[in-house]
Amino acid sequence: MESVQAIKQRFGIIGNDFKLNRALEKAIQVAPTDISVLVTGESGVGKESIPKIIHSLSHRKHGKFIAVNCGAIPEGTIDSELFGHEKGAFTGATQTRSGYFEEANEGTIFLDEVGELPLTTQVRLLRVLENGEFIKVGSSKVLKTNVRIVAATNVKMVQAIEKGKFREDLYYRLSTVEIHLSPLRDRAEDIHLLFRKFAADFAQKYKMPTIRLNPDAVQLLLKYRWNGNIRQLRNIAEQISVLEQERTISAKTLRSYLPDATSNLPAVVGSKKSESDFSNEREILYKVLFDMKSDLNDLKKLTMELMEHGNNEKVQEDNQSLINKIYGSESDVDFETGNNNTEENIEYVQLPSHQQIPPPIVEDKYHFAEEIQEEETLSLQDKELELIKKALERNKGKRKNAASELGISERTLYRKIKQYNL
Repeated sequence: MESVQAIKQRFGIIGNDFKLNRALEKAIQVAPTDISVLVTGESGVGKESIPKIIHSLSHRKHGKFIAVNCGAIPEGTIDSELFGHEKGAFTGATQTRSGYFEEANEGTIFLDEVGELPLTTQVRLLRVLENGEFIKVGSSKVLKTNVRIVAATNVKMVQAIEKGKFREDLYYRLSTVEIHLSPLRDRAEDIHLLFRKFAADFAQKYKMPTIRLNPDAVQLLLKYRWNGNIRQLRNIAEQISVLEQERTISAKTLRSYLPDATSNLPAVVGSKKSESDFSNEREILYKVLFDMKSDLNDLKKLTMELMEHGNNEKVQEDNQSLINKIYGSESDVDFETGNNNTEENIEYVQLPSHQQIPPPIVEDKYHFAEEIQEEETLSLQDKELELIKKALERNKGKRKNAASELGISERTLYRKIKQYNL
């Protein structure tokens, strides 16, 4: 059994991080078996090295090693690519074709980005893992294959299973042994080591002196988040090697090549309002309207009492609390004129829809009652009509989606559309 250090030299792996060494140890230990392996980690951490190590140390090393990027194959053709097809199975199938599983018989197949597989393909893959059987597209004949499957993904599989995007039974068959590669930001001691290796490689490739970082630039290199991991670090080293005339790189120069180097905080992406935001605004609007309705009803009650009992002291005392509730505790309304003596003008109420509706002013008891009824009816209907129009516009006329957004049934929405002649 080869040592971890020998494997690093053989496959050009740079780093002394404990978690990296542990991942390589696991790969070395499982290589002689036929156990299925799932390699996990963020994009750009070098997951493709693990399947190569496993294949080269296994008894299948003289067989084929086929790497398949599942995310790069269109959903309509992936079954044909993996399992093959018969002539005439679909438009364009002019001849019988062997798939990767047939070609990799007695060897190893590496399924990169396995989390992107369609659910129908996942069912076929599960059958291969369970008994080595598969059927070509357009055929009814069961074929056998003897392959070692190593898969890799940057998808969080537990979340994908919860969302119904990946089969739980397939996950457990693939991850008999799971090897996780840590992101570059968790391997701080390896970052400068990797940069120096890449800088030396590019200096040799482009026949120029090797670039070096001054101490401040090294500190910036170590503090940066490296969301693209090793792939991003290699890209930065290549850019600087080619573009910079000065071969000693300062922190200022390095910073110009690093996206968002001034902050490692996560960015707030997108300004589009979500469905929950719209729902919250709608609830606030409804609450304001209902509060207005309550106030209007109180004013109607006050008006009716004035009409029935006239302007006497008892009525003024009994109804002062209603006035205070609507206009504030400091309000003092003159029942003779209907004016508020505390303020010359009544402030407008600011609604979420940015429409200002002034509270009704008592001018005379008969006109006031008519104004209340008109304001109450128009405001509620107008708001309801406006919300329905907005929901239909936002959902491009799809009434089912609009009804869901408004929180009402489709039947109710149909009735409203007919009522308002939309």
